[in-house]
Amino acid sequence: VLFILNGLERLNLDFRLAGTELCCDPNEPVPPSAIVVNLLRKYLLPEASIIVTTRPSAVRRIPGKYVGRYAEICGFSDTNLQKLYFQMRLSQPGCSGEDSAGGSSGEQENLVEMLSRNLERHNQIAAACFLPSYCWLVCTTLHFLYFTRTVPPSQTLTGIYTSFLRLNFSGEVLDSTDPTNISMMKYVAKTVGKLAYEGVMSRKTCFSEDDLQQCFEVEMKTESELNLLEVFRSDVFRFFLTPCVQPGKEHTFVFTIPAMQEYLAALYVVLGEKKTLAQRVGKELSEVIGKVSEDVAVVLSIISKVLPLRFLPVLFNLLKIFPRYFSRLTGKDRDTIAHTMAEELFKEEDYYNDDVLDQINFSILGVEGPMRHPDEAPDDEVFELFPIFMGGILSRRNRAILEQLGCSIKNLAAFEIAKAMKKTVIRNSRKGLPPSELMDYLFFLHEFQNERFTAEAIRSLRTVNLSSVKMTPLKCSVLASVMGTTCHEVEELNLTSCNLDTSSLRILFPVLLRCKALHLQLNSLGSDACKEIRDLLLHDKCVVSNLRLANNPMGVQGAQYLAEALAGNRSLTHLSLLHTALGDQGAEVIAQHLAKNQHLQELNLGYNSLTDTAALHVVEVAKKHATLDKVHLYFNDISEDGKRTLHNLRMDRDGVRALVFLTAGTDVSDYWSNILNVVQKNLPFWDRERVRQHLALILQDLESSRRQTSNPWRKAKFLRVENEVKKMLGELQHGT
Repeated sequence: VLFILNGLERLNLDFRLAGTELCCDPNEPVPPSAIVVNLLRKYLLPEASIIVTTRPSAVRRIPGKYVGRYAEICGFSDTNLQKLYFQMRLSQPGCSGEDSAGGSSGEQENLVEMLSRNLERHNQIAAACFLPSYCWLVCTTLHFLYFTRTVPPSQTLTGIYTSFLRLNFSGEVLDSTDPTNISMMKYVAKTVGKLAYEGVMSRKTCFSEDDLQQCFEVEMKTESELNLLEVFRSDVFRFFLTPCVQPGKEHTFVFTIPAMQEYLAALYVVLGEKKTLAQRVGKELSEVIGKVSEDVAVVLSIISKVLPLRFLPVLFNLLKIFPRYFSRLTGKDRDTIAHTMAEELFKEEDYYNDDVLDQINFSILGVEGPMRHPDEAPDDEVFELFPIFMGGILSRRNRAILEQLGCSIKNLAAFEIAKAMKKTVIRNSRKGLPPSELMDYLFFLHEFQNERFTAEAIRSLRTVNLSSVKMTPLKCSVLASVMGTTCHEVEELNLTSCNLDTSSLRILFPVLLRCKALHLQLNSLGSDACKEIRDLLLHDKCVVSNLRLANNPMGVQGAQYLAEALAGNRSLTHLSLLHTALGDQGAEVIAQHLAKNQHLQELNLGYNSLTDTAALHVVEVAKKHATLDKVHLYFNDISEDGKRTLHNLRMDRDGVRALVFLTAGTDVSDYWSNILNVVQKNLPFWDRERVRQHLALILQDLESSRRQTSNPWRKAKFLRVENEVKKMLGELQHGT
């Protein structure tokens, strides 16, 4: 028989004969502690084998004569074991969600490969993954980042870290022999949390021995407190803090997982451990006077019945004044917590960093391509997760888990913090945040898990600009979930250059329906994505009026889907298909369905390799259209004859204007700035040689028209436009 006794530190065993009598009969009824002691003495069931697990501080509670062998479980000493763990954990079937078909297995293999490479070159993360539970945290975080596709997401980042702490510290008391019986997590929040918070406030991640003493020992006065500190240092310290491996910082400590610093700092603040001296003294006095007042109140109530003394009610009320006054102080403390959260969430110095989800991804998988040494500290430490964790800790589910860990956050406290934070957060969100910071704000609202608060915050967001944010499935789910708390119309949603694909559009479908202006340029959206866009435009609740799909490889099949959408849509007024590889065939398909549309006002088919036939056919259909009055056709393969035909179009006569070139006879076109602005914005993404040829032809046309006019005002206008074109040509030649 093998007995496994897990967690010896929870038992107060007495090996003295006077304390625990000998017992060799398994049938004899004795207390559980007596059974364990006699098993370890080998007096009861001597032939049995026994394995005892314990924290280091409790090892000596069993006399050495009863122990045959000591073994310390350290972790993965071999990095190959780490890699094997990651490979098994990340390759589990179904870990990539419901859509895990062909592509997901390749993505899983890619994740394992990137993680392995980062472990080989990044000593600090390899040191963290020495502990198997941190390997669990890394894998769970990667699952969250890469395989979340449900709306709303099934979990939160704060929830992962809170569950990780429950996994390691659930039911753990720091020292079972100490009368305070303080939970291990509560002690960590008070001590390591203080260190973490001061590091966040001073923007540092490396801590010297002096820093540790300042946070851990400065308030230690009694022998009991010093004993608790000793137990903490032997049992828990190395779990959260590890020696730094950066060159020149060998004698300092860093948090084993960087994000844990921000989590513990957030926990320290939300638990109200960040107090001034007056608040600490006030709390202690309040508790003492509160207890005394309760006892005295009972006595006074009895005396008042016997002796009718008038001053007794006055004395009774005086005793209650101080606790009431302190409750006001604690209310101000919650205002401070709310202010700290809002202030950290909208720090302008962090406005142009990557969003927090990308930061976490880079910290685990590293950054591909040339970079500084991975263990070299960045110029500026970034702590943008800190306020997000503060919001996440206040969510109902995380508060319930922390309650199990001995860190109690009352419902009323969470409500008051949210109430105090509301005005500041909503006011700051209206300022127009940069895209990455706006993504952080949306992620904060997701982590907060307060639907009413989120609805009020989102209702004030009429314009959502997330351009150039890499919209992973998780970020799309967060955006859809947060925006889904209300049903108001969004004036503009900018998702330019966001790495969107068909599945992204599917996740965001309910949000896209409510957007009046929708920017989807530069997303490599092909024909499959156009099918989703067709379904969007044909939906009876669609309000999209301005749709920009420039610089997406849609092709002829994509044009077919969009043409079907145009025929049945009733909301769209502006459609940009600039540089979408339509060709003549795609333009013809759109022209065929255009007649069935009754609302379109502007259509951009520029830079699509259209020839005279297709361009003139589109314009002929546009002439008969009830509302379409502007068609963009610049940078197409239209001949001089075709250009002259298009140039002769008159708005009053033909009902449509074609934007093909910058000149209008011997004058500059009214739309020259529109055309050049479009070209300027798209220079980095278009074929440089082809653009250069078109600009050279435009320049020749401008110079020829300038020579034909004698009007000095017109000549000046021509020169101004020529200078703009020459400037663009210069940028192309120099590759800027």
